[in-house]
Amino acid sequence: MSVHRLFDTVSAASRASNCAVTIRRPDDWHIHLRDGETLKAVLPFTTAQFARGIIMPNLVPPVTTTQAAAAYRDRILAARPEGSDFTPFMTCYLTDETSSDDIERGFQERIWIAAKLYPAGATTNSSHGVTSLKRISSVLERMERIGMPVLIHGETIDPQVDIFDREAIFIERDLLPLMARHQGLRIVLEHATTTESVDVVRANAARMAATITPHHLIINRTSLFQGGLRPHLYCLPVAKHERHRLALRRAATSGDRCFFIGTDTAPHIRSRKEATCCAAGIFSGATALQTYVQVFDEEEALDRFEAFASLNGARFHGIPPNTGTITLERKPSRVIAEVGVEDEEIIVFRGGESLPWSISGVSP
Repeated sequence: MSVHRLFDTVSAASRASNCAVTIRRPDDWHIHLRDGETLKAVLPFTTAQFARGIIMPNLVPPVTTTQAAAAYRDRILAARPEGSDFTPFMTCYLTDETSSDDIERGFQERIWIAAKLYPAGATTNSSHGVTSLKRISSVLERMERIGMPVLIHGETIDPQVDIFDREAIFIERDLLPLMARHQGLRIVLEHATTTESVDVVRANAARMAATITPHHLIINRTSLFQGGLRPHLYCLPVAKHERHRLALRRAATSGDRCFFIGTDTAPHIRSRKEATCCAAGIFSGATALQTYVQVFDEEEALDRFEAFASLNGARFHGIPPNTGTITLERKPSRVIAEVGVEDEEIIVFRGGESLPWSISGVSP
């Protein structure tokens, strides 16, 4: 059976009721696992929810070569909980000096599945990122030719632009000209946060997709200041106006093939979050599916949850969907509030709260 036929077949395992929904095992197309002790602490939460995932390369130093990507993949595989079959898909961190030949070799050998484009200085550990899109034009041309996707952190690094406008301005100044120059390049606009992102992805759905995080479906910019400054809700791109949050919820639950899960789960220890200069990132790996399915339930779109969680991302990347299933129940659950890492802790998004949905079973 072809990959195309697999996606045209309605999953016999997929069913919804007043109390439960069973879908094919989902994938997370945007994960930060860090390394070392943090990797060991947070990985079990991802493997408990997702069968596969795209791993972000912004380590220190960043993952810029096939050798570094293969070594990082080995560390992730070694850190999996006993019995886990989680598959990490690796990415190349693009720099001004990235080799087109290394990009192609790594893609053909399946060492990495895509390349990540960070504008230099846009977010955590992005100082080695791309200073100008024109400086990597030959790399993008090679990726366009071989069909390798580029995953873009879509924010301008112009310091004169308001932080709440950086995504929209990036689309206008950088993304649209890039797409005009590389008309065959396949693009994922990562962690979309604005109506502008939703619109540009829909308009170019034949070659473009967007990941949407659980937290951007729940919080808006006001959430950052409720009762005082909330550092554990600070991420990049920063949460936006309520109208953007509502647009994201409509996009995620629409059933459109160009939108799929990308949690952007990004752990930082408490001392880095509760600091004079707060680190950007939200650790959602432990509560992601419970949050996503709650949103789909609230939007009366449970029948479209499997597409967003389990089918659309795999389709975009040209791989079959998972064969196992996961069941979620509309039954209250509570996840731990923090995860210990050596002598510190990582705060869990919505941890310690009573969540209306729970994970009740996984079938490999």
